[in-house]
Amino acid sequence: MRILLIGGTGNISAECAAWLAGRGDDVTVLTRGRTPAPAGCRLLAADRKDPAAMRRAVAQAEPEVVVDFLAYEVDDLRQDCELLRGRVRQFVFISSATVYAKPHTQVPLREDAPRGDNGWDYGRKKLECELWLEACRRESGFPVTVVRPSHTYSRIWVPNVVSSASYTVAARLEQGRPVFIPDDGKTPWTLTAASDFAAGLGGLLGLPEAVGESFHITSDEVLDWNRIHAEIAAAVGAETPQFVHIPTDFICAQAPRLLGSLKADKAQVGVFDNTKIKRFVPGFACRKPFRQGVRESVAWLRGHPELKNLKPELDAEIETVLAAWAGRAGAGGA
Repeated sequence: MRILLIGGTGNISAECAAWLAGRGDDVTVLTRGRTPAPAGCRLLAADRKDPAAMRRAVAQAEPEVVVDFLAYEVDDLRQDCELLRGRVRQFVFISSATVYAKPHTQVPLREDAPRGDNGWDYGRKKLECELWLEACRRESGFPVTVVRPSHTYSRIWVPNVVSSASYTVAARLEQGRPVFIPDDGKTPWTLTAASDFAAGLGGLLGLPEAVGESFHITSDEVLDWNRIHAEIAAAVGAETPQFVHIPTDFICAQAPRLLGSLKADKAQVGVFDNTKIKRFVPGFACRKPFRQGVRESVAWLRGHPELKNLKPELDAEIETVLAAWAGRAGAGGA
Protein backbone atom coordinates (compact mmCIF):
# COMPACT_ATOMS: atom_id res chain seq x y z
CA MET A 1 0.00 0.00 0.00
CA ARG A 2 1.33 3.45 -0.90
CA ILE A 3 1.04 5.64 2.18
CA LEU A 4 1.89 9.33 2.50
CA LEU A 5 2.44 10.67 6.01
CA ILE A 6 2.22 14.43 6.38
CA GLY A 7 4.68 14.55 9.22
CA GLY A 8 6.54 11.37 9.98
CA THR A 9 9.52 12.33 12.14
CA GLY A 10 7.79 13.35 15.38
CA ASN A 11 6.95 11.74 18.70
CA ILE A 12 4.09 9.61 17.35
CA SER A 13 4.54 9.80 13.60
CA ALA A 14 8.11 8.46 13.46
CA GLU A 15 7.05 5.26 15.21
CA CYS A 16 4.09 4.94 12.84
CA ALA A 17 6.30 5.44 9.78
CA ALA A 18 8.77 2.81 10.99
CA TRP A 19 5.99 0.34 11.82
CA LEU A 20 4.35 0.72 8.41
CA ALA A 21 7.67 0.39 6.58
CA GLY A 22 8.42 -2.71 8.64
CA ARG A 23 5.10 -4.18 7.53
CA GLY A 24 6.18 -3.73 3.94
CA ASP A 25 4.17 -0.67 2.93
CA ASP A 26 5.56 1.93 0.52
CA VAL A 27 5.87 4.85 2.96
CA THR A 28 6.66 8.45 2.08
CA VAL A 29 7.02 11.06 4.81
CA LEU A 30 6.40 14.68 3.89
CA THR A 31 8.14 17.22 6.12
CA ARG A 32 10.21 20.36 5.80
CA GLY A 33 13.23 18.08 5.46
CA ARG A 34 15.00 19.06 8.68
CA THR A 35 15.04 15.52 10.12
CA PRO A 36 15.97 12.31 8.30
CA ALA A 37 13.15 9.94 7.43
CA PRO A 38 12.75 6.77 9.50
CA ALA A 39 14.49 3.72 8.08
CA GLY A 40 12.73 2.27 5.08
CA CYS A 41 10.80 5.45 4.29
CA ARG A 42 11.21 7.96 1.50
CA LEU A 43 11.49 11.64 2.43
CA LEU A 44 9.85 14.46 0.49
CA ALA A 45 10.56 18.01 1.61
CA ALA A 46 7.84 20.63 1.27
CA ASP A 47 6.23 23.38 3.33
CA ARG A 48 2.57 22.55 3.76
CA LYS A 49 1.81 26.28 3.54
CA ASP A 50 3.08 26.20 -0.07
CA PRO A 51 0.24 24.79 -2.24
CA ALA A 52 2.43 24.34 -5.32
CA ALA A 53 5.04 22.37 -3.35
CA MET A 54 2.30 20.21 -1.83
CA ARG A 55 0.83 19.47 -5.26
CA ARG A 56 4.22 18.37 -6.54
CA ALA A 57 4.79 16.17 -3.49
CA VAL A 58 1.41 14.46 -3.77
CA ALA A 59 1.95 13.86 -7.48
CA GLN A 60 5.35 12.33 -6.77
CA ALA A 61 4.12 10.09 -3.92
CA GLU A 62 0.94 8.92 -5.71
CA PRO A 63 -0.57 7.80 -2.38
CA GLU A 64 -3.49 5.50 -1.88
CA VAL A 65 -3.79 6.55 1.77
CA VAL A 66 -2.75 9.83 3.40
CA VAL A 67 -2.30 10.39 7.14
CA ASP A 68 -2.03 14.00 8.34
CA PHE A 69 -0.28 14.25 11.70
CA LEU A 70 0.31 18.00 11.48
CA ALA A 71 -3.03 19.63 10.61
CA TYR A 72 -4.14 22.02 13.33
CA GLU A 73 -6.14 24.61 11.41
CA VAL A 74 -9.15 24.17 9.16
CA ASP A 75 -7.17 25.86 6.39
CA ASP A 76 -4.67 22.98 6.54
CA LEU A 77 -7.48 20.50 5.92
CA ARG A 78 -9.09 22.61 3.23
CA GLN A 79 -5.85 22.31 1.27
CA ASP A 80 -5.68 18.56 1.95
CA CYS A 81 -9.19 18.06 0.62
CA GLU A 82 -8.55 20.15 -2.49
CA LEU A 83 -5.38 18.20 -3.26
CA LEU A 84 -6.64 14.72 -2.44
CA ARG A 85 -10.34 14.58 -3.30
CA GLY A 86 -10.80 11.84 -5.88
CA ARG A 87 -7.14 10.78 -5.65
CA VAL A 88 -7.02 8.67 -2.46
CA ARG A 89 -9.17 5.96 -0.97
CA GLN A 90 -8.63 7.11 2.61
CA PHE A 91 -7.55 10.27 4.41
CA VAL A 92 -6.74 9.93 8.11
CA PHE A 93 -6.78 13.01 10.32
CA ILE A 94 -4.81 12.65 13.53
CA SER A 95 -6.98 14.57 15.96
CA SER A 96 -6.80 14.36 19.75
CA ALA A 97 -8.74 12.97 22.70
CA THR A 98 -8.80 16.55 23.99
CA VAL A 99 -11.89 17.09 21.80
CA TYR A 100 -14.05 15.34 24.41
CA ALA A 101 -16.04 17.76 26.55
CA LYS A 102 -15.03 18.31 30.18
CA PRO A 103 -16.15 17.32 32.71
CA HIS A 104 -16.77 13.90 31.21
CA THR A 105 -20.31 12.54 31.31
CA GLN A 106 -19.12 8.97 30.73
CA VAL A 107 -16.04 7.10 31.90
CA PRO A 108 -14.39 5.23 30.35
CA LEU A 109 -14.66 7.41 27.27
CA ARG A 110 -16.09 5.98 24.06
CA GLU A 111 -15.84 7.60 20.65
CA ASP A 112 -19.47 8.76 20.90
CA ALA A 113 -18.80 10.75 24.08
CA PRO A 114 -19.85 14.43 23.86
CA ARG A 115 -17.30 16.73 22.29
CA GLY A 116 -16.92 20.37 23.23
CA ASP A 117 -14.67 23.32 24.05
CA ASN A 118 -12.85 22.42 27.26
CA GLY A 119 -10.90 25.64 27.66
CA TRP A 120 -7.76 24.59 25.81
CA ASP A 121 -7.03 26.11 22.43
CA TYR A 122 -5.39 22.90 21.21
CA GLY A 123 -8.52 20.83 21.81
CA ARG A 124 -10.78 23.53 20.43
CA LYS A 125 -8.87 23.71 17.16
CA LYS A 126 -8.74 19.94 16.77
CA LEU A 127 -12.52 19.84 17.28
CA GLU A 128 -13.02 22.55 14.66
CA CYS A 129 -11.00 20.40 12.27
CA GLU A 130 -13.10 17.32 13.00
CA LEU A 131 -16.37 19.18 12.45
CA TRP A 132 -15.13 20.66 9.18
CA LEU A 133 -14.07 17.23 7.91
CA GLU A 134 -17.44 15.77 8.83
CA ALA A 135 -19.13 18.46 6.75
CA CYS A 136 -16.69 17.81 3.90
CA ARG A 137 -17.59 14.12 3.96
CA ARG A 138 -21.33 14.85 3.95
CA GLU A 139 -21.02 17.28 1.05
CA SER A 140 -18.52 15.48 -1.18
CA GLY A 141 -17.97 11.98 0.18
CA PHE A 142 -14.37 12.73 1.15
CA PRO A 143 -13.04 9.42 2.58
CA VAL A 144 -11.98 10.60 6.03
CA THR A 145 -11.15 8.59 9.14
CA VAL A 146 -10.53 10.43 12.42
CA VAL A 147 -8.04 9.05 14.92
CA ARG A 148 -7.69 10.51 18.42
CA PRO A 149 -4.53 9.74 20.37
CA SER A 150 -4.38 10.69 24.00
CA HIS A 151 -1.11 11.10 25.96
CA THR A 152 1.22 9.13 23.69
CA TYR A 153 4.98 8.93 24.16
CA SER A 154 8.01 7.46 22.42
CA ARG A 155 11.69 7.07 23.25
CA ILE A 156 12.17 10.84 22.88
CA TRP A 157 9.54 11.67 25.54
CA VAL A 158 9.32 11.03 29.28
CA PRO A 159 5.64 11.90 29.83
CA ASN A 160 4.73 14.16 32.75
CA VAL A 161 2.23 16.88 33.65
CA VAL A 162 4.20 19.95 32.57
CA SER A 163 6.20 19.19 29.39
CA SER A 164 6.55 15.64 28.12
CA ALA A 165 8.78 16.74 25.25
CA SER A 166 11.44 17.86 27.74
CA TYR A 167 13.62 15.70 30.00
CA THR A 168 13.56 18.48 32.63
CA VAL A 169 11.27 16.73 35.13
CA ALA A 170 13.25 13.50 34.87
CA ALA A 171 16.49 15.47 35.31
CA ARG A 172 15.20 17.08 38.49
CA LEU A 173 14.42 13.66 39.92
CA GLU A 174 17.87 12.40 38.89
CA GLN A 175 19.39 15.31 40.77
CA GLY A 176 17.33 14.69 43.93
CA ARG A 177 15.27 17.84 43.41
CA PRO A 178 11.51 18.08 44.07
CA VAL A 179 8.75 18.10 41.47
CA PHE A 180 5.07 18.84 41.96
CA ILE A 181 2.11 16.54 41.33
CA PRO A 182 -1.35 18.07 40.82
CA ASP A 183 -3.93 17.69 43.58
CA ASP A 184 -3.67 14.38 45.47
CA GLY A 185 -2.08 12.62 42.50
CA LYS A 186 -4.88 10.05 42.32
CA THR A 187 -6.53 11.17 39.08
CA PRO A 188 -6.69 8.17 36.69
CA TRP A 189 -4.69 8.71 33.51
CA THR A 190 -3.67 6.74 30.43
CA LEU A 191 -0.24 6.74 28.77
CA THR A 192 0.26 4.97 25.46
CA ALA A 193 3.52 3.94 23.82
CA ALA A 194 3.74 5.25 20.26
CA SER A 195 4.82 1.81 19.05
CA ASP A 196 1.50 0.40 20.29
CA PHE A 197 -0.45 3.30 18.79
CA ALA A 198 1.26 2.59 15.46
CA ALA A 199 -0.09 -0.96 15.38
CA GLY A 200 -3.64 0.28 15.87
CA LEU A 201 -3.30 2.98 13.25
CA GLY A 202 -1.71 0.57 10.80
CA GLY A 203 -4.68 -1.76 11.12
CA LEU A 204 -7.06 1.02 10.09
CA LEU A 205 -5.14 2.15 7.01
CA GLY A 206 -6.70 0.92 3.79
CA LEU A 207 -9.67 -0.53 5.69
CA PRO A 208 -12.87 0.47 3.84
CA GLU A 209 -15.01 -0.02 6.93
CA ALA A 210 -12.97 2.62 8.80
CA VAL A 211 -13.91 5.41 6.38
CA GLY A 212 -16.39 7.77 7.99
CA GLU A 213 -15.53 6.53 11.47
CA SER A 214 -13.62 7.96 14.43
CA PHE A 215 -11.37 6.02 16.79
CA HIS A 216 -9.26 6.64 19.81
CA ILE A 217 -6.23 4.40 20.20
CA THR A 218 -4.92 4.17 23.74
CA SER A 219 -3.56 1.69 26.23
CA ASP A 220 -5.88 -0.16 28.60
CA GLU A 221 -3.36 0.36 31.41
CA VAL A 222 -4.69 3.02 33.79
CA LEU A 223 -2.30 4.68 36.21
CA ASP A 224 -2.54 7.77 38.37
CA TRP A 225 -0.09 10.66 38.56
CA ASN A 226 1.46 9.34 41.76
CA ARG A 227 2.26 6.02 40.08
CA ILE A 228 3.43 7.71 36.88
CA HIS A 229 5.90 9.92 38.74
CA ALA A 230 7.04 6.98 40.86
CA GLU A 231 7.82 5.02 37.68
CA ILE A 232 9.77 7.97 36.26
CA ALA A 233 11.73 8.23 39.51
CA ALA A 234 12.49 4.52 39.46
CA ALA A 235 13.58 4.72 35.81
CA VAL A 236 16.14 7.43 36.58
CA GLY A 237 17.31 5.69 39.78
CA ALA A 238 15.92 8.23 42.26
CA GLU A 239 15.64 6.22 45.47
CA THR A 240 13.98 8.90 47.60
CA PRO A 241 12.12 11.16 45.15
CA GLN A 242 10.61 14.37 46.45
CA PHE A 243 7.01 14.81 45.36
CA VAL A 244 4.97 17.82 46.42
CA HIS A 245 1.20 17.68 45.97
CA ILE A 246 -0.23 21.06 44.99
CA PRO A 247 -3.80 21.92 43.90
CA THR A 248 -4.20 22.35 40.17
CA ASP A 249 -5.72 25.83 40.54
CA PHE A 250 -2.75 26.98 42.60
CA ILE A 251 -0.28 25.58 40.04
CA CYS A 252 -2.08 27.35 37.20
CA ALA A 253 -2.20 30.62 39.11
CA GLN A 254 1.60 30.56 39.25
CA ALA A 255 2.04 29.08 35.76
CA PRO A 256 -0.89 30.30 33.61
CA ARG A 257 0.34 28.47 30.50
CA LEU A 258 -0.81 25.24 32.20
CA LEU A 259 -4.47 26.30 32.27
CA GLY A 260 -5.04 24.37 29.06
CA SER A 261 -2.71 21.39 29.15
CA LEU A 262 -3.07 20.73 32.89
CA LYS A 263 -6.39 22.07 34.19
CA ALA A 264 -8.34 21.28 31.01
CA ASP A 265 -6.60 18.00 30.29
CA LYS A 266 -4.18 16.18 32.58
CA ALA A 267 -5.99 17.09 35.79
CA GLN A 268 -9.11 15.44 34.34
CA VAL A 269 -9.88 11.72 34.28
CA GLY A 270 -8.33 10.13 31.19
CA VAL A 271 -9.64 6.56 30.82
CA PHE A 272 -10.77 5.06 27.50
CA ASP A 273 -12.89 2.21 26.20
CA ASN A 274 -10.96 0.68 23.28
CA THR A 275 -13.67 -1.73 22.21
CA LYS A 276 -14.14 -0.02 18.84
CA ILE A 277 -10.53 -0.14 17.62
CA LYS A 278 -10.31 -3.76 18.75
CA ARG A 279 -13.47 -4.58 16.80
CA PHE A 280 -12.15 -3.01 13.59
CA VAL A 281 -8.58 -4.31 14.08
CA PRO A 282 -8.90 -7.83 15.52
CA GLY A 283 -5.96 -8.82 17.66
CA PHE A 284 -4.94 -5.24 18.41
CA ALA A 285 -3.69 -4.68 21.95
CA CYS A 286 -1.26 -2.28 23.58
CA ARG A 287 1.55 -4.48 24.81
CA LYS A 288 4.07 -2.10 26.37
CA PRO A 289 3.39 -1.16 30.02
CA PHE A 290 4.54 2.27 31.13
CA ARG A 291 7.09 0.75 33.52
CA GLN A 292 8.90 -0.74 30.53
CA GLY A 293 8.32 2.19 28.19
CA VAL A 294 9.62 4.90 30.50
CA ARG A 295 12.79 2.92 31.19
CA GLU A 296 13.36 2.62 27.45
CA SER A 297 12.88 6.37 27.04
CA VAL A 298 15.27 7.24 29.87
CA ALA A 299 17.92 4.83 28.58
CA TRP A 300 17.67 6.15 25.04
CA LEU A 301 17.82 9.82 26.06
CA ARG A 302 20.80 9.16 28.30
CA GLY A 303 22.49 7.73 25.24
CA HIS A 304 21.47 10.77 23.17
CA PRO A 305 21.82 13.69 25.61
CA GLU A 306 21.64 16.23 22.79
CA LEU A 307 17.98 15.28 22.36
CA LYS A 308 16.93 15.69 26.00
CA ASN A 309 15.49 19.13 25.23
CA LEU A 310 16.27 20.44 28.71
CA LYS A 311 14.51 23.74 29.33
CA PRO A 312 15.92 26.17 31.91
CA GLU A 313 12.70 28.18 31.72
CA LEU A 314 10.66 25.10 32.65
CA ASP A 315 13.00 24.35 35.53
CA ALA A 316 12.52 27.94 36.74
CA GLU A 317 8.75 27.63 36.39
CA ILE A 318 8.71 24.49 38.55
CA GLU A 319 10.82 26.32 41.15
CA THR A 320 8.39 29.25 41.10
CA VAL A 321 5.39 27.00 41.76
CA LEU A 322 7.17 25.09 44.54
CA ALA A 323 8.41 28.28 46.21
CA ALA A 324 4.97 29.90 46.12
CA TRP A 325 3.39 26.79 47.62
CA ALA A 326 6.05 26.58 50.33
CA GLY A 327 5.53 30.27 51.11
CA ARG A 328 1.79 29.83 51.37
CA ALA A 329 2.19 26.82 53.63
CA GLY A 330 4.69 28.69 55.75
CA ALA A 331 2.23 31.54 56.15
CA GLY A 332 -0.41 29.15 57.41
CA GLY A 333 -2.40 29.06 54.18
CA ALA A 334 -1.99 25.38 53.33
